[in-house]
Amino acid sequence: MDTYIVLKRFSSLEEAQECHKLLSEKGVTTRLADNVPPVDITFSGNTVGYQYEVQIDPANFANAESILEEQEMQSLPLVEDDHYLYQFSDEELLEILQKPDEWNKLDYALAREILLKRGKEMDQEKLDLLKQKRLMQLRESEPQQKYWVIFGYISAFIGGLLGIAIGYMLFSSKKSLPNGERIFSYSDHDRKHGTNIFYIGLFVFTISVLIKMLWGL
Repeated sequence: MDTYIVLKRFSSLEEAQECHKLLSEKGVTTRLADNVPPVDITFSGNTVGYQYEVQIDPANFANAESILEEQEMQSLPLVEDDHYLYQFSDEELLEILQKPDEWNKLDYALAREILLKRGKEMDQEKLDLLKQKRLMQLRESEPQQKYWVIFGYISAFIGGLLGIAIGYMLFSSKKSLPNGERIFSYSDHDRKHGTNIFYIGLFVFTISVLIKMLWGL
């Protein structure tokens, strides 16, 4: 069974290769993958471009994160004073610290550095608390998939393969959290409907195929 999870996504192959090389040199086994957006993201309306992934074993997640953070910290002295983050307000910089998964690690480290220079110290305990609150937010299920549930039932009852696909998407789709944890994307309510849609669609499709086969005899 494949247990690798996504550590980081990149829009360019060069960036993904650099990350892969860095981690490999530090003894972390990784692999590169080029994937289109997962079906659950597309169906929920949040489409993104073609991405390259650096994937690792979940057991190495904390070590890999530490290596990447150390790499970005070493880059801080090279950042010019005209970096765009210097134009951010304290509130905007704090938002970066509150949502590290939406920013790269250099921006995260620089935001903390700028706040420190402005007399807004953020110790590790406060940062850890912010990360925990963010994880709680991300653990929340996607909004109720009312329209996909209705469309899924309709597709399933008319015997279309689309109904089977929608059902499977609803009950099986997962998302990765910043700490490497994998959880189901949709609520138990939607996942239950997804299971029903999947089996109804499978049953109707099978029956329709059998009828066509018998009719052709």
